[in-house]
Amino acid sequence: AEKKPEVDDLLKVCHVLEGLPRHASTHAAGLVIADKPLVEYLPLYKGKKGEVLTQFDMKCVEKIGLVKFDFLGLRNLTVIANTLSLVAKQGGTPPDLININLDDPDTYRLLVSGDTVGVFQLESSGMKDLLVRLKPECFDDVIALVALYRPGPMESGMIDDYVKRKHGKKDVIYLLPELEPILKETYGVIVYQEQVMRIAASVANYSMSDADDLRKAMGKKKPAIMARQRLRFIRGATERGIQSQKAKKLFDLIEKFGGYGFNKSHSAAYALIAYHTAFLKAHFPVEFMASLLTSEIHSIDGVVKYIAECRHHGIQILPPDINESDKGFTVVGSKIRFGLVAVKNVGEGAIESIVDARKKGRFSSLFDFCERVDLKKANKRVIESLIKCGAFDSTAATRSQMMVSLEDAIGYGQRVQKEKTDPQMGLFNIGGVQQDINLPKMPSMDEWDERQLLAFEKEALGFYITGHPLTKFEDLLDKFTNANTISLKEKNDGEIVRIGGIIINIKTIKTKKGDLMAFVTLEDQHGAVEIIIFSLAYTAVQELLVEDNTVIIHGQVKRDENSVKILADTVVPIEKTEETWTASIHFNLNKNKTGKDLLLRLNDILKRYPGSCYAYIHLFSPEETDTIIALPDTMKLKAGSSLTRAVNELLGYNAVETVCEFEYKELKENSKKGRFRSA
Repeated sequence: AEKKPEVDDLLKVCHVLEGLPRHASTHAAGLVIADKPLVEYLPLYKGKKGEVLTQFDMKCVEKIGLVKFDFLGLRNLTVIANTLSLVAKQGGTPPDLININLDDPDTYRLLVSGDTVGVFQLESSGMKDLLVRLKPECFDDVIALVALYRPGPMESGMIDDYVKRKHGKKDVIYLLPELEPILKETYGVIVYQEQVMRIAASVANYSMSDADDLRKAMGKKKPAIMARQRLRFIRGATERGIQSQKAKKLFDLIEKFGGYGFNKSHSAAYALIAYHTAFLKAHFPVEFMASLLTSEIHSIDGVVKYIAECRHHGIQILPPDINESDKGFTVVGSKIRFGLVAVKNVGEGAIESIVDARKKGRFSSLFDFCERVDLKKANKRVIESLIKCGAFDSTAATRSQMMVSLEDAIGYGQRVQKEKTDPQMGLFNIGGVQQDINLPKMPSMDEWDERQLLAFEKEALGFYITGHPLTKFEDLLDKFTNANTISLKEKNDGEIVRIGGIIINIKTIKTKKGDLMAFVTLEDQHGAVEIIIFSLAYTAVQELLVEDNTVIIHGQVKRDENSVKILADTVVPIEKTEETWTASIHFNLNKNKTGKDLLLRLNDILKRYPGSCYAYIHLFSPEETDTIIALPDTMKLKAGSSLTRAVNELLGYNAVETVCEFEYKELKENSKKGRFRSA
């Protein structure tokens, strides 16, 4: 090929540049501290914002004898500060967290129960499970929790070993007497990097500097370096009179568990913040949850998650209110009031104007509001969002009335504000007294129906707050699903799940073969998830893929680095759920009131609903143990509201119970124990 001079020149430049840093990167929170001006130790330069930065990187800073400190800016610190502020505003005494008792019984009860949504570092489902198993009793246990809950310890069986030893199910044995003072706090398990360093110093004559090199070597896991460290460790141990075989075994132990070792000082710092947040949740739950909600105010998923947690604890969430809401979430007695900044289209300027105008008294109506606030900041779009989310409900007018009257209200407000700034007396100022004669009247009209109210609420907030379209289906969802959009995040790749919700978006595409497939967004009370329906399944369910349809989807979890999706194989409308997924039907009869005539009438009803569900009759009596009769396979039934209604009319309310296949396995197990008899 012909040589080009410009290519030669380019390659020469490339060779010069190769291996050089492409830019000067800056640690987000790394500070270098010295006993005299840093310029006497190393070169400095100014960053883009004028900040003073070291020209040496982290490793070179360490080599010349300086220390780099990492100061982490955690959102949870703001949550803690805001919680204390809310406690004070409520007239309470904020706890002194610096001198707090680290053995508070209420805090440990909360931790042991796994009630840790919102608690720093401890709110994942896996961590909740570990809390319940470990049953922390002291702050050292919390430090260990933070250090243990990582992939390495979990995969190695280290966590199981630790839990068994803590609860006395496995003996705590020390290979050498020298190890007891070092490993006693962790029941003989090497959990922390500092323990590895102390073992090396106590057993193998390492200096603390050499022990730190061992710690670093274990983190890098380079065979050649570890081989040299092994020889160094065994030689040092034998010099102290320890048998070579025991020294080798101890190094194997260090290499196995120490490779997963976590820095205890780091773990302790995180554990303290975890403890503080758990303490605040245990003692000041309303203030704590309000602070959490404010911290997530720009994250719909975060707000939905913590609203669900509030409801779980019986904490009522009040909707936004122009007369009571501040910028963030606030505490009203034992309830939480929604913050105005969470309302779409409502900016800080509008909020400041509303709060400022409110100092002169509550807003009595939409017209009063438009008369007193700055309509350049709180414009029509802002007011529409406030009406739709219910922020004007305290003025007594309906949302439908206010939306229809909004143009008139804004016009009225603009005229009044203009009159107040006009030196000439006009229509609205006669003799210095404001006249209401031109105050527009709101039309008399019905409020929007519940569906419309909720739809507008979601439009303005991004989620539902006063209700949810799925509320009426909660019993069915509880019985026939095994996941929701929160728990889905903890499911394993390939796991089979069943999830219910409302279809809010559908995108249909053609595959390379020309077949149709769909991407569906399904929303439940907690969030949304993408459902992928391939062509084979799409053909069977395409008629059900309509926006606003409520369905239950059966499929397989598909995880990638950033998201969780579901590969669907079955889509069932909510109304057909019982019919589709009921495994057995149970009829409850009072033995003392059941005669031949009643049984014959029941039999006549059952004959009208043949199907595939197993059927059982439960004969109960206050004086005797219940008898459960399994009906023959020839009397399998079709579940559904028609059968339930017909039997309830004969036997009374709640005479029929359905069992899905999740529960049916347990029922079959009971049948093996002799609780059933065949008809």
